[in-house]
Amino acid sequence: MSIREQGRLLGVPRSTWYCAPCGPKASDLAVMRRLDEQYTATPFYGVERMTACLRRQGLRIGPNRVRRLLRLLGLEAVYPKPRRSVPGGPEHRIYPYLLRGLRIERPNQVWSADITYLRLTQGFVYLVAILDWFSRYVRSWALSTTLDAWFCVQALREALRLARPEICNTDQGRQFTSGAWTAALTAAGVAIRMDGRGRFLDNIFTERLWRTVKYEDVYLKDYGVVDAARAGLGGYFGFYNTARLHQALGYRTPAEVHFGAPGPAALDAGRRSLLPASVAVEVGGPECNKM
Repeated sequence: MSIREQGRLLGVPRSTWYCAPCGPKASDLAVMRRLDEQYTATPFYGVERMTACLRRQGLRIGPNRVRRLLRLLGLEAVYPKPRRSVPGGPEHRIYPYLLRGLRIERPNQVWSADITYLRLTQGFVYLVAILDWFSRYVRSWALSTTLDAWFCVQALREALRLARPEICNTDQGRQFTSGAWTAALTAAGVAIRMDGRGRFLDNIFTERLWRTVKYEDVYLKDYGVVDAARAGLGGYFGFYNTARLHQALGYRTPAEVHFGAPGPAALDAGRRSLLPASVAVEVGGPECNKM
């Protein structure tokens, strides 16, 4: 029976019926998993080089498909170029560069925020994290099934509940040029700073965080659904902040450096601080209606 005939029998117009949305095809998901692994290992590969790399692995694929899937994942090669990220529209203000020659020498002096893609067995999600530059301490994080700005704002609000930085650094993506993001920082008295020309490595700390999270947690556990990823990441970020030793920090943990106390004191402070940071949100939550 046709859709039109079904509508006539039910007494509803034909225009009220819509196709149910469907996720990515299984073949695309398989390619996206390979792209994610290769990008984590070689984030400086562009579309052509990524295509050649996948072909050497025995995959028949063209650059157009690679480009489409990389855009779907929100990934782009790390190298200096004229327009690194495109803001959401002309109404989104771009803030100036504030860190030239600035020494980062104390916690909560500079925070940075960034977004990455996380693969699941049957799909993918996006992860945002807010990181303290000096201590590498993850102040907060959140998950979302889309790249809407609201889940980034939720993570920011959670981070600002317990501390406030002097400067917050991001790229010029639409999530971070949105009015809700900049309004939250302005209300907290935080100076907003965004990457500009020649500053393509300024988010290197968050890029290293993504590499660590994927190699030490996501790739090993291969999460199947969003709930599993949320629970697993909550445990991993607790380990990362309070137990994982960092060579760059003199083999101390981020909590020890951030709170200035060794051993159990930093561990307790880190656990208390991590409570709001472990709140992960999805599209459709209550904050969505407030944006």
